[in-house]
Amino acid sequence: MTDSEKLDLILSEMQGMKSEMQDMKSEMQELKQRTAGIELHIENVTDRNIQLIAENFVDLTRKLNQAIPVADKNLAYEVKVNYLICEVDKHKKEMAELKNKTA
Repeated sequence: MTDSEKLDLILSEMQGMKSEMQDMKSEMQELKQRTAGIELHIENVTDRNIQLIAENFVDLTRKLNQAIPVADKNLAYEVKVNYLICEVDKHKKEMAELKNKTA
């Protein structure tokens, strides 16, 4: 193999490498564009949605805190009503017994 043939072979290999490098640069550019698109999506869509969820969570938490005392009062009233129902039933039985004794 002569020097000229060796140089031609090296030149051919270099051109192949140059072509591969150009392809890699093109792929890198595509990746940069995709990355920029993802960053924009995160900033414009995802961050906004997270903010909306957080705001709604705060509102729901406030509403829940307002509803809890009402639920506690309802439970207390339910206990009182159940007690009164038992007392009325007891008095009904006593009245029935008194009626039976007097009759």
